[in-house]
Amino acid sequence: MTDGKPLALGCVADDYTGASDLANTLTKAGLRTVQTIGIPASDLALPETDAVVVALKSRSIPAPEAVARSREAEAWLRQRGAAHVMFKVCSTFDSTDAGNIGPVADALREDAGEAIALVTPAFPETGRSVYQGNLFVGALPLNESPLKDHPLNPMRDANLVRVLERQSRHGVGLIDMATVAKGPEAVAARLEALAAEGKGAAIADAIFDDDLETLGRAIVGRRFSVGASGLGLGLARALAADGRGTRDAAGAAVGEPVGGHAACLAGSCSQATLGQIAAAGAVMPVLRLDAGRIVADRESVVAEALAFARERIAAGPVLIASSADPAAVRALQSQHGSEAAGHAVEAALSAIAEGLVAQGVRRLVIAGGETSGAAVDRLGLRAFLVGPEIAAGVPVLRTAGRAEPMLLALKSGNFGGPDFFARALDMMR
Repeated sequence: MTDGKPLALGCVADDYTGASDLANTLTKAGLRTVQTIGIPASDLALPETDAVVVALKSRSIPAPEAVARSREAEAWLRQRGAAHVMFKVCSTFDSTDAGNIGPVADALREDAGEAIALVTPAFPETGRSVYQGNLFVGALPLNESPLKDHPLNPMRDANLVRVLERQSRHGVGLIDMATVAKGPEAVAARLEALAAEGKGAAIADAIFDDDLETLGRAIVGRRFSVGASGLGLGLARALAADGRGTRDAAGAAVGEPVGGHAACLAGSCSQATLGQIAAAGAVMPVLRLDAGRIVADRESVVAEALAFARERIAAGPVLIASSADPAAVRALQSQHGSEAAGHAVEAALSAIAEGLVAQGVRRLVIAGGETSGAAVDRLGLRAFLVGPEIAAGVPVLRTAGRAEPMLLALKSGNFGGPDFFARALDMMR
């Protein structure tokens, strides 16, 4: 529970790394933020806070389950006084035509009593922009970029109006850049006009941070929205302008240094993570796991990985990675099925994470949203205080509610520069 002060903002995130990304953004904007893992238990004591991000692992599960978990999280946040709840989705809008963004957004919007929800995954700081309803990664439409090849939720259409309409029970409109450029009042008027047409959602263009601030001011008085961390930035700045915020929200979060060993795990197959693994090989021992062997004999692979770490970890950090290029991933999925292959790899890496902690690791860097979720669940971590930023969208996290504290970094596959692993470990010292 919190100190009893109503939350300025509540957020429901559909994966753990996305939750960390959002919590980092809110903290930088001046909101004291706690990230919880799942819906907090009644006995979890949380510090005084302005925002809570409830991290779910709901992006790739069946839509009815995602809806049920998200509604429960939203109800918990409303009970803590959150007047506005944002449903946090990936900045590449990772989802299939069956969901889960549309079904969850429909349900939470209806629970909030809103006729329409503003939706945007734009986050210019990480190269994501929306123009005329189309999602761009840098200069490329999403479906032409390397990020289209998510192993569970590949994205083949950059037009988010079409994408969301295929998932939603209601029509989807557009708030274009010409409207956004006119300011918050124009955005609010366009929302009302689209609601009058029977639309349940409106994709909003945004190219610059100023656009996100415009959107934040337009909707901060409403009860629900859908977006990536960029929209969280707009909302946080609108709240800070109203005097709800703290100057150094990240300053005290990490606290005293944490001893013990350090290690890194990587399950993401993104091009960014593959490059980061290659760079890490120059500064720490790297063990590359064979995903095919994991599927065939997971226990042996886990034992070998932990033996590798045990022999080296006293001398410094190690990196253990199951990451592979997209062609290898597709071959594995065609042989074993995407769900079975993904589950086997997640189970192996989470077991390795548990074994590393048993060996004394207290500073842990994890690359990949699904990998991070599986590992955090296996370790039984319940909440984090959000500290300083390692890279755009990736903060240092300090465990809350754990007798012996740990520091973690949970990285979405596409985030961070080539030296991410070394930089993260350096900031955790």
